[in-house]
Amino acid sequence: MDKPWMNTDLSPRERATLLVAEMTLEQKVDQLGGAMTTINPYNLDLSDIDVDQFNVWRHADPVEELGIPRLNITNGPVGVGMGDGTPSPAATALPATLGLAASFDADLACRYGELMGTETAALGQHLLEAPGMCLARVTVGGRNFEYFSEDPYLSGVMGVEVTRGVQSKNVIAEAKHFALNDEEKERFRYDVKAAENVMRELYLLPFEMTVKDGEVGCIMGSYQRLNGTYGCENYWLLTTVLRDQWGFDGYVQSDFWATRSTAQSLNAGLDHEMPDHNWMTMENIEHALDQRILEMETIDRALIRRYTQMFRFGQFDAPREVTGIDIDAGAAFAREAAAKVIVLLKNERDLLPLAPETAGDILIVGIDDFANHICNCGGGSSQVIPTRPVPPAQGLIDVLAERGAHNKVDVFTVADDMSNLDEVRARAAQAGTVIVMAGLVTTEGADQETMHLPKRQDELIDALADANDRTVVVLKDGDPVLMPWLEKTHTLVEAFNQGQEDGHAVADVLLGNHNPSAKLPMSYPASEDDTCYANNPSRYPGVDEGAGYPVMRYSEGLEMGYRWHQAQGIRPLFEFGFGLSYTTFDIGECELQTQDVQSGVAERGTVTINTSVTNTGSRAGAEVVQVYAEIPVAGQPPRRLVGFQKVDLQPGATEQVTITLDVAGASHPLGVWDANEQDFVVRPGTYVFHVGTSSENLPHSVELDVE
Repeated sequence: MDKPWMNTDLSPRERATLLVAEMTLEQKVDQLGGAMTTINPYNLDLSDIDVDQFNVWRHADPVEELGIPRLNITNGPVGVGMGDGTPSPAATALPATLGLAASFDADLACRYGELMGTETAALGQHLLEAPGMCLARVTVGGRNFEYFSEDPYLSGVMGVEVTRGVQSKNVIAEAKHFALNDEEKERFRYDVKAAENVMRELYLLPFEMTVKDGEVGCIMGSYQRLNGTYGCENYWLLTTVLRDQWGFDGYVQSDFWATRSTAQSLNAGLDHEMPDHNWMTMENIEHALDQRILEMETIDRALIRRYTQMFRFGQFDAPREVTGIDIDAGAAFAREAAAKVIVLLKNERDLLPLAPETAGDILIVGIDDFANHICNCGGGSSQVIPTRPVPPAQGLIDVLAERGAHNKVDVFTVADDMSNLDEVRARAAQAGTVIVMAGLVTTEGADQETMHLPKRQDELIDALADANDRTVVVLKDGDPVLMPWLEKTHTLVEAFNQGQEDGHAVADVLLGNHNPSAKLPMSYPASEDDTCYANNPSRYPGVDEGAGYPVMRYSEGLEMGYRWHQAQGIRPLFEFGFGLSYTTFDIGECELQTQDVQSGVAERGTVTINTSVTNTGSRAGAEVVQVYAEIPVAGQPPRRLVGFQKVDLQPGATEQVTITLDVAGASHPLGVWDANEQDFVVRPGTYVFHVGTSSENLPHSVELDVE
């Protein structure tokens, strides 16, 4: 055979090894980086650059004589975002990843990944930069909308399913940003200082699950330093942890311009610099080889890792042609998913679901950002150009018509400076029902300054709270927000960044086409003082300790999010895992079954919790049974989420629920990190499993003594 690496009878790694053996040094160097004109982004203000001058080409060049295809890369993780070139093609704009996690629905997450994989392939792309696996440590984080939650187990479960969905379509998934890139402020410069057990049990755990259970093909290295060394040249992170301990056999790509060196990065385990050849140049490579600080085998290793994944997904064997996406199918799924992410926070007067016959004329109120436009994904490279956006009024009109109703729907646009607040109060008083659309759009590259709604929207909600008894507040955001108006508000919905089907999905929930069943993936504190980093700049945003850059110390340890609140005795406004429904549920008594669970290095054993759920109301709906473990080890937070199951029930129906925990699984449900063993270990003691419907509502518990 002229090109033996094209023999499909060989394994992907065998094919990749044969291919690299035939490459010249020039070809190898060309393949170590992306293809574009180098620019320096470190002090770049993108808002001042004309888009035509900022064409970020997300690809690696082909080598036609060897049959190496052009590797096309596109951004995620909330749909097919910034693709190979600007402007990118339109794709289905899905609800934010944070919202997807709120569904607590693993099947939905897999289908979410499948849709993204389908559209990535249909747009001629080979790799999707998704899922986002960092944790929402900071409530004002600019990229929280791209990540799943503050909890590592929930994030890991959803990330595994999204990965499986994407890769089922022969598209390489790329988990990002590895690791601890949990904040955006000064992301090119800051240094995270974190203890190893904190990293292992919290921030690395979702990545470990995605590597082991999702078999993700690619990992994206992060921007910031980690314990003094940049993520893309951190040997401990990219080799010791990722490959030696987790068994990762994919490849590592840098975040854009996150590469900081040539030899050190390659030696540490980086395999592909993107989006250009800022460091992987012929001059740098030849110098490193000449000085024997880089070996040819290391270069070959990097390329073999990437080509192995391309062979694994058939990307050498069939051209990836642009076929165009199925707009109707994408829109249908986006509508379904967006409705399933919505959390009902308050419904004190049972105003929801709205009945068209009693709703009267409906007035949508809000600033222009939310009253007249879809709440698409947050800002930055993940922004998706929607195929068919449905704004709030249009969505409400459509859903009413589907129900055979024709209530009048108007929109009142409130000025950003609130100068027409008196007028909006007068209009609201005359309406049959008022729907306040409020929120914020977070963005890559910057964190918010505060947790308050921007553009004085707190004033708007407060002013309308008593203007009309039939007022619903709908929040659309990518971060938790403060709610100084909460006591005056009786009906409240959290919709997150909804994506292109915003108008239809919110209307589906408000009018009862969908019974909300989502749960908060982040805690909503009552005050910024109630966060784990409040009044402690060394925790966030970091302080200069004399090196000229911010150092951020994760000195709160394992107490982050709901774990912080429980450890400190703080009651949040709304706790992690909280969410109401239009029906009611009862969780039955639980019992425990175990097999082969013993203390020591976690090698085997299962814990099974059996309970039941009954729909005690008059509507069909879904409840999420949640299991939290109390670990009998000093320094552990009060509880950790270790399992959950979503159950759909008709009125009056009861279903048995079985949640099995694999002690040796990638989520290490009972394990604590042991630095001496370099592994998770189960300690002897009494483990308590709390069962309920949120991190604070856990009416049942069972105990397990481990000897």
